Amino acid sequence: MISKEGRIFKSKMGDKELIITTNKFCENSHGSCIVSCGETIVMVNVTMSEDVRPNVDFLPLNVEFQEKMYSVGKIPGGFKRREGKASDEAVVISRLIDRHLRPLFPKGFYNDVSIVATALSIDPDVSPEPLAMIGASFALLISGIPFEIPAGSVRVAIVNDKKIINPTEIEQQESRLNLIVSGTENAILMIDATANEVDEKDLLETVNFAQEEIKNLIKFQNEIKKEFDIKPLKFNIHQINKNLENDVLNFVKEKIDWILETFDKNERQIRQKQVDDEAKEFFKEKYPEQETEIGNILSNIFKEKIRFRILNSGVRPDGRQPDEIRPIWCDVGFLPRVHGSGVFTRGLTQVLTTVTLGPISESQKIDGFEEDLKRYMHQYNFPPYATGEAKSLRAPSRRDIGHGALAERALINLIPSEQDFPYAIRLVSEVLSSNGSSSMASVCASSLSLMDAGVPIKEHVAGVAMGLIKDETSKTFKILTDIQGLEDFFGDMDFKVAGTKNGITAIQMDLKIHGLDLNILKLALEKAKIARIQILEKMSSTISEHRVALSKYAPKIITFNINPDKIRDVIGSGGKTINKIIEETGVKIDIDDDGRVYLISNSSFAVEKAKNIIMGLVENFDVGKIYSGKVVRTTNYGAFVELAPNKDGMIHISKLASHHVNKVEDIVKVGDEVEVEVLKIDERNRIDLRLVTKL
Repeated sequence: MISKEGRIFKSKMGDKELIITTNKFCENSHGSCIVSCGETIVMVNVTMSEDVRPNVDFLPLNVEFQEKMYSVGKIPGGFKRREGKASDEAVVISRLIDRHLRPLFPKGFYNDVSIVATALSIDPDVSPEPLAMIGASFALLISGIPFEIPAGSVRVAIVNDKKIINPTEIEQQESRLNLIVSGTENAILMIDATANEVDEKDLLETVNFAQEEIKNLIKFQNEIKKEFDIKPLKFNIHQINKNLENDVLNFVKEKIDWILETFDKNERQIRQKQVDDEAKEFFKEKYPEQETEIGNILSNIFKEKIRFRILNSGVRPDGRQPDEIRPIWCDVGFLPRVHGSGVFTRGLTQVLTTVTLGPISESQKIDGFEEDLKRYMHQYNFPPYATGEAKSLRAPSRRDIGHGALAERALINLIPSEQDFPYAIRLVSEVLSSNGSSSMASVCASSLSLMDAGVPIKEHVAGVAMGLIKDETSKTFKILTDIQGLEDFFGDMDFKVAGTKNGITAIQMDLKIHGLDLNILKLALEKAKIARIQILEKMSSTISEHRVALSKYAPKIITFNINPDKIRDVIGSGGKTINKIIEETGVKIDIDDDGRVYLISNSSFAVEKAKNIIMGLVENFDVGKIYSGKVVRTTNYGAFVELAPNKDGMIHISKLASHHVNKVEDIVKVGDEVEVEVLKIDERNRIDLRLVTKL
């Protein structure tokens, strides 16, 4: 049902009201709307360039999700006190919006399109991602930009076996599956999931559950669209010169078979370049200044030939069978000074991941919608030499950030809690060589490196990328296991699945076609599970469980709790006491407000010594009880006994014996072991003792 008040349209998403407001703001945008649910409000604006940039042969779609700190009532940090570079989380959300819309633009449409989603208000119990994705779809739908198939998106959680649309913050934390699904009325477009070893059947049922909600969102958008008089913007759809296309095809059709005779990637690239050069030279007089167009036609011919061979004979570019995984080898522990290292090689894709352990105080501070400390950090680097390119190094790209986030999500539910493993953990995946599926290789290398570092993860995690070649006319298709770069580039799907032997831990699915039915998705999941088990066996043959001991170069950390009221006794006036402990032991000390103490050092002996000193400072001594200690100093009026490290009491000379004592040393000397009774503890925490006996 739509309740219309001016340009305000209302529906439902889960059990919450969904509102789309249009024609109130941003009149210069080609399409604009504000989407709200609960107290989360996201504004989306879309615009299109009038002309196509020279030599552009792809859709230049630019998507920006803007985090505004005023949306949560915060002033941004930093010197300038204003929003700056997009956070990693904002980049990931921008990629989500891009991934679910890009397949729905018409082929040959090359005008620049800009989508800006701005978070105006954030309710912690309503995620902004689905609202931004729905808003982008609807803003395009009414913009006049060539986009006629709306997309819907929902977040789903599973709590106590109940599937929940639009889950609250607590429900997301309790869920064993955190899933974002996007789709059209009849097909799935995109899946993004973090899971705690979820079974394939449960995942598929949840996607199906989400699809029913998506149908309602599509219906809602289509009904609103009828209320608008949409004037199409002027744009061009690139059309290939048919005469040129036929001439190029006739020239190279036999040469394409020669290119694909070899299964060696490097040899195939040499042959392909030779044919490209020959074609461009042959046609330069008949079709002057058409080199770019000729190159595109050659690429399309090559693409269609590869797809035809896969569909009709099951022959892949490297000669593998559709279900076959490339050769794998692994290694661990080959970098002596790092805390953990692992390398995973699958075909020509190779990733090295290192683990660095540190104190909790070195966790990453996230200054986003909610301040948080990120204890487990995963970063991914893709240098140009990984693909044999001679380019300068650049800052991490959106792709790098997205792949790092995916690998992080694949492993996060296997990372032990802070209570069980009180370390900050940084993983860095370096792509050394790439021919497809480098993000999934980074998952495998990361699992190996964590085992090598002694991080107590209970299971290995492996990842595999699944592909699809589908003929839309005949509806025939082939699912490909462990796709390489060429199959990703020319294929219809990039479906990344990571998990343990027990279940899925992360999923990222992107399509280049207008959607995927659940039967193909089910088959892809089944094949991905078979491949994952095979990969896990290879990894386990290298290292089957985490090492018992940490690297000798890793910091030694122990934690324990003290009464929060005793923190001041450990700190001392102006930090005098704690600084003395640090100076004496060389141990770094962190103390939380709740009384949790972290001791960090490269020496196990040092942390134990520091712990004993602190426990002595905070131990409660009760009047009337007997304690053991050592005489550490004598004076003419009494003896000082160390009851605990840095905690002394005094036996007055009159309390050394029942008879008169002329000299303290007549009864006790420095170094004597004694038992004493606590007689009194004054307001300055000084302890008076009575000698019970010498030991």
